[in-house]
Amino acid sequence: MKILILGSGVIGVTSAFYLSRAGHEVTVIDRQPGPGLETSFANAGEISPGYASPWAGPGVPVKAIKWLLMQDGPLVLRPKLDPKMWIWGLQMLANCTHRAYAINKGRMVRLAEFSRDAMISLRQLTGIAYDGRQQGTLQLFRYQSQMDHAGEDIAVLKQYGVPFEVLDKAGCVAAEPGLAHAATDFVGGLRLPNDETGDCNMFTERLAALATEAGVKFRYGVTIKRINTSAGEVTGVETDTGLETADAYVVALGSYSPILLAPLGITLPVYPIKGYSLTVPITEESVAPVSTVMDETYKVATTRLGDRIRVGGTAEIAGYDLTLHPSRRGPLDRSLRDLFPAAGDASKAIFWCGLRPMTPDGTPVLGQTKYSNLYLNTGHGTLGWTMAAGSGRVLADIVSGRTPEIDVSDLGMSRYSA
Repeated sequence: MKILILGSGVIGVTSAFYLSRAGHEVTVIDRQPGPGLETSFANAGEISPGYASPWAGPGVPVKAIKWLLMQDGPLVLRPKLDPKMWIWGLQMLANCTHRAYAINKGRMVRLAEFSRDAMISLRQLTGIAYDGRQQGTLQLFRYQSQMDHAGEDIAVLKQYGVPFEVLDKAGCVAAEPGLAHAATDFVGGLRLPNDETGDCNMFTERLAALATEAGVKFRYGVTIKRINTSAGEVTGVETDTGLETADAYVVALGSYSPILLAPLGITLPVYPIKGYSLTVPITEESVAPVSTVMDETYKVATTRLGDRIRVGGTAEIAGYDLTLHPSRRGPLDRSLRDLFPAAGDASKAIFWCGLRPMTPDGTPVLGQTKYSNLYLNTGHGTLGWTMAAGSGRVLADIVSGRTPEIDVSDLGMSRYSA
């Protein structure tokens, strides 16, 4: 079957890889000059199935107000006269209940854990290298109240058999020796030993190269204009280089997916949430992070990527605005300075931002649409790389008419029409 994939981020490329392995003829088109150059380019560097949690949860509305008032808070709201912004916000608030949180986290952990196993298999199959480390994630708590509220997450981890460790301060330092030199106090943490790290852009580029060797065609610099439909199916995709046709079509355009789908009568509740990162050269390896430390107070992840440190986080609700606001370096600089003050040279940092495609319930949208040959693989939020391999494998099964290896009945568009 001839398949056209729209988007060459980590989700589009993994989809292409697995669809090709399933025996399909695959073409990927993207407006960028290469793979992984938008949201996949400089993310936090985490493959964190154990940390897979929806942003919407009990207590989040109160926390959000607090974060908005913090000088270097993790949340920024830049209001716009955009109904989609406010509708998405209300939908997210509706998911801030104990029941919704448990359901949504369960969905996310299921897919993320499957994706972790898929990533292990992918490494074994291809030998792909991407500055990867398999040394876990440490969620660091500065205050006892944060430790006390970890119970709900731990309950879900237990339910799905995800290994974890609750650590005191000494245990945190044993896992991440660089924290012995931290410039701030902390009380403990939750360690997820099966989590991984690495350079998502490097991974995406190298997997695209492997997919090309296997016969996948990548066409870059192609602007997608619209999807054409007739009689309940897609008939082609109009681009600035002409009409592209296939037997099946996959939308993997991240935050831009709803714009393309809206004219088809598909209301995809994905909204762009801007995230920022710093990439800092390591100057003192002995006090640098070993893997990833998630600063729970500022929602900032500090990750080791070879001879670099990636500091990623913050959430800015500002629509499709990609302005790189200098003030948003504050939370990133502060977290690095607090936790690993002598590890890297922040004056030489590369400052970046990208748009995370967030659903109100945190779970991606994966599967067939009301059009028989149109499929979605989008809405992964901050967990695109974490869920990429698993999502690609699931999509390949769905498109190929096979039963996926995990239950995906609650990952599609149908959950928004109930």
